[in-house]
Amino acid sequence: MPVEPLLEISGLDVSFVTRNGILPAVRDVSLRIEAGEAIGLVGESGSGKTMTAMSIMRLLPGNCAVGGSVRFGGRNLLELPERSLRQLRGSQIALVSQNALVAFNPMVTVGHQITEQIRAHQKVSRQEAADKAVALLEMTGLPDPRERFGQYPHEFSGGMLQRALIAMALSCDPGLLVADEPTTALDVSIQRQIVLLLDDLRRQLGMGLLLVTHDLGLLAGVVDRVYVMYAGRIVEEGPVEDIYYRPHHPYTQALLEAVPHTGGKAHQSLRPIPGLPVNAAEAPSGCAFRTRCTEAFDKCAEMPPWVQTSPGARSACWLADPALLTTTGQAAR
Repeated sequence: MPVEPLLEISGLDVSFVTRNGILPAVRDVSLRIEAGEAIGLVGESGSGKTMTAMSIMRLLPGNCAVGGSVRFGGRNLLELPERSLRQLRGSQIALVSQNALVAFNPMVTVGHQITEQIRAHQKVSRQEAADKAVALLEMTGLPDPRERFGQYPHEFSGGMLQRALIAMALSCDPGLLVADEPTTALDVSIQRQIVLLLDDLRRQLGMGLLLVTHDLGLLAGVVDRVYVMYAGRIVEEGPVEDIYYRPHHPYTQALLEAVPHTGGKAHQSLRPIPGLPVNAAEAPSGCAFRTRCTEAFDKCAEMPPWVQTSPGARSACWLADPALLTTTGQAAR
């Protein structure tokens, strides 16, 4: 029998219920993560990627309406009672947020906070939890972990505190780690270190990893598959090699052209994406990217179909299939 994915999101819709009406944020999003697999979810600010990630643990504002399903371990998390969900958070699905300084209580030592997280989900003594916390701090690359155990958050640098946050996320041996923009507040030289650390820990512990970022370059050599998101929808998905070397959606191509490439020629310049990103509530009909796309034509005012571009890869673009170009009267690319 086929093995069920570690996480499977199907037809996810998230909307804000306001006095001015319903404002969509995520539309018909579907993705899956296999056990031990690393997935990248990438898009500009406002694309809906964080709302998608937060939907997994139901960490959404109270005025959100959610539809679809989020299945983990055979259960639809959107239907679980809050008590069951609280037990699952941290123990089976853990979150690494983008601002570690906010995640920690400034009045309590880092070691104590990790220890309490362990004891909240596991029946162990305080000493056993403390020993595990020190081991986790060491595993995440913090120097002098026993000394750091007794220090307060303000005594850590940004990169060190992010490592401590990863240690706390791993404290109860989760099967899935959701990392939402985990390097945004860090220096560029530290960002790659943190991403590689997440990948290394994922491989050591055999857990699934969902890495959410606006920087497509950070995913190289780290994730297995990539989902590209724009205006609340997935517009392209596939193995990381297909996304980097054979992208079919103009938005994915534009994201890649906006990423600095090491080893490139000195005269090469980055190409910013024209116009401003739109969110799902502001998206035009059809392909939402058409207002910024240099290859848009009349048919783009209609919602494009999903086109399989290679095994395991597909793109939601009229230009992705030569047969579609022929039927619309467009020249082949």
